[in-house]
Amino acid sequence: MSWTRDQMAARAAAELTDGSYVNLGIGLPTLVANQLPKDREVILHSENGLLGMGPAPAPGEEDGDLINAGKQPVTALPGAAYFHHADSFSMMRGGHLDICVLGAFQVSALGDLANWHTGAPDAIPAVGGAMDLAIGAKKTFVMMEHLTKQGESKLVGRCTYPLTAPACVSRVYTDLAVIDITPQGLRVLDTVDGLPFEELQRLTGLPLLR
Repeated sequence: MSWTRDQMAARAAAELTDGSYVNLGIGLPTLVANQLPKDREVILHSENGLLGMGPAPAPGEEDGDLINAGKQPVTALPGAAYFHHADSFSMMRGGHLDICVLGAFQVSALGDLANWHTGAPDAIPAVGGAMDLAIGAKKTFVMMEHLTKQGESKLVGRCTYPLTAPACVSRVYTDLAVIDITPQGLRVLDTVDGLPFEELQRLTGLPLLR
């Protein structure tokens, strides 16, 4: 009783407006590039210096020189532009991106984001450009599994992992639900078919609004 990763990506892709400039973070968010609606133009930005990124290439058609920030092979759409890494970060920090879609370890009820380090002694920190994106994009969406492998909710009252940025997340897409973070609380917009609201509430462990 959960959405697949591709279904999560399709749900997030459906919310990206025509003409918007969007950065897709490493991990789950990269799948959004393959699910964009055909009837709208969404200009994808990759922090390693590409604007106009397309979906993943067909098997056997990969170009080793054409990758995203996660070193995955991608395509470039007609009109795409390549530029220096510093220029890319100027776009991110300068408020030129409409939306970024990031992965996360935790998101708090206030919209705080923790996605670069679990704090474990043997964990490898991997902040990348997430801090720049989280504060620079006009909206920050998160794609993540609803629960950890230990069955704990990744939506928390307060983040226990080091923060990437405070109060930046406005919407979360999980394998169980789509949830907006509002001043009134966590508002459920959609749930996977067959999941009762009460069960989602129990799994989340935080008050939810319909």
